[in-house]
Amino acid sequence: MRVLNMIRLALLGQRGHLFAWAPVCLAAGIGIYFTLKIEPPPWGLGVVALCAVALGLQGRRGGAVGGPVMWASALVMLGFALAGMRAHQVSGPVLSWRYYGPIEGTVVGIDRSASDALRVTLADVVLERVPPERTPRRVRVAMHGQDAAMRPAPGMRLGLTGHLAPPSGPVEPGGFDFQRHAWFQRLGAVGYTRAPVVELGPPGSGGAVFAFRRWLSEAIQARMPDDVAGFAAAVTTGDRSGIPKETVEALRISNLAHLLAISGLHMGLLAGFVFAAVRMGLALVPVVSLRINTKKTAAVVALLASAGYLALSGGSVSTERAFVMTAVMLTAVLVDRRALSLRAVAVAALVVLVLRPEALLGPGFQMSFAATTALVVAFGWLREREIGFGPKWLRAVGAVFVSSLVAGLATAPFAAFHFNQVAHYGLPANLLSVPVMGMVVVPSAVVAALLAPLGLEQLGLWPMALGLSWILEVAAFTSGLEGARGVIPGAGRAVLPMLAMGGLIVALWQGRGRWAGVALAGMALVLWAKSERPDVLIADGGGLVGVMTDRGRALSKARGQGFVARNWLENDGATMDQVAASQLWGEGTPGLKIMDMGTGARLIHVQGKRGLVAFGGCTHGDVVVFTHAYDSPLPCESYDPGRLASLGAVAIRLGGAQTPVISAREMTGRRLWNMQGRRGRQ
Repeated sequence: MRVLNMIRLALLGQRGHLFAWAPVCLAAGIGIYFTLKIEPPPWGLGVVALCAVALGLQGRRGGAVGGPVMWASALVMLGFALAGMRAHQVSGPVLSWRYYGPIEGTVVGIDRSASDALRVTLADVVLERVPPERTPRRVRVAMHGQDAAMRPAPGMRLGLTGHLAPPSGPVEPGGFDFQRHAWFQRLGAVGYTRAPVVELGPPGSGGAVFAFRRWLSEAIQARMPDDVAGFAAAVTTGDRSGIPKETVEALRISNLAHLLAISGLHMGLLAGFVFAAVRMGLALVPVVSLRINTKKTAAVVALLASAGYLALSGGSVSTERAFVMTAVMLTAVLVDRRALSLRAVAVAALVVLVLRPEALLGPGFQMSFAATTALVVAFGWLREREIGFGPKWLRAVGAVFVSSLVAGLATAPFAAFHFNQVAHYGLPANLLSVPVMGMVVVPSAVVAALLAPLGLEQLGLWPMALGLSWILEVAAFTSGLEGARGVIPGAGRAVLPMLAMGGLIVALWQGRGRWAGVALAGMALVLWAKSERPDVLIADGGGLVGVMTDRGRALSKARGQGFVARNWLENDGATMDQVAASQLWGEGTPGLKIMDMGTGARLIHVQGKRGLVAFGGCTHGDVVVFTHAYDSPLPCESYDPGRLASLGAVAIRLGGAQTPVISAREMTGRRLWNMQGRRGRQ
């Protein structure tokens, strides 16, 4: 009874502040769904959803203690059911073999790959000798070595000859699951082509918004200086295909890459500028301002402008999230509520999670809401204590400094976890860039849009180019400083949820109990510091092997499997590239790489047919990895493509009585997105 009484008193102390926990509970249910090793049946999801409804109805009569507990349980169950239903909703055929041959499809997406090649997403796909019921609904193809005259356009029907493969699983156990990501993107295959691409038909009438975006992107790039043209197109239309790889890397190292995405910052700046401009404009006309509510009118116009920006930018997940947050805040203005409050942030998070439960797993969602929540809490704390920023001329600078500091601290753990890096000069870079984005770039873009029908858009594009050039100069200077980027080894899967929950307790809980969040976050950081990387990593298919040495991870190949190698090294917290890592392995017989693992056993990588000829066998304790099938019995542990096809990537830890082996499939289980050869819905 004493425990129940303590819980009752604690919940009573949170009255009026519990709604902010609603998206947390919903997210918990979504997280539970994605951590399962076995896919729940559809009928099971229906049962969970019905239980959630029943608990929610009972929660209204549950009293001070039972009510919140029932509501929290209902939201957890609802999140679980929503995530499962969404996974079934986006289901479709996934290629279960490597395909080479003719590919035909309609262009529905254009971007750039990690290797800076132009990449197209095709829908209404036709593959030779593949029946429609087994053909992926969408495929993504990187176009290498194409003629510059070939410019894919939205809605264009393309024909090409290329390679396609199923979306790959994690590059190591517990790593980023591209199969799951591709499933929710409705991508059933990914690949590349080096052959000429031909136009089979002109752009159709469908995808008018996408076509307009591409036209506008090309028009902006044609009117802007070459060094900022791609950047300008990205912040106005969401089209990043014109940004050089070097520019993107400089922005990432300087912690300015968030300026590329049409996210909460851009949407908020646009809405704020339109809101202020409309309200000031109406105030200059007394006949109008005395008869209407200029504040609410400005909010409506700003909401319409934000909706137009959402459509123009292509409606990506990050932009949808930004629009929802902006719309909630502007709606709060319309109903005479505080626009920036934890309740508004909670409503926005609920809307996003209900529409796209999978967004919870992405760094964009996590960093966006972490920054917004931290800013609302920090400025609310300053307001309650009447702490200002000094004289008027210093207030804007102080507000920008505090905003950048708080947002940077709130998002740093997520950036370090997902990208294994910390921008040491991110704060000064943002202090020098964000005000320019808000006071120069965004207003100039709006002016250019308003003057474009008169042919005077250059009056807005000229100052916009100056502002973007300044930001790129800051990025180049900051990223070139010694020690600009720090690297951090990867952490276990439990670390980020613990950190997030600790931060949420500090931000949302009222009273001294919030210090429990500090303790939880501290435990997470200790776990992170004690995380150990695997001694041996084997890529899915056996194409690459990495062995941890005193000088870092030695890789068995200097070229090939570049994506896998880059992820391994980043997760190790290493700064060297694949070529440098391969030199740690040392020389070997062509096709045969042998490394002493420090335990008296060897790691042998048998590459190709030449390696098979040179392979002289193994002894007990050795680990052998083949890139070709090998059926003869061996006295050691061996992995060939056939075995790795069922295991996925493999991680091995050495030094125990037995060699612990963890496979990617063991970590991910059997889920909708990794059960190949399945017939999907059309």
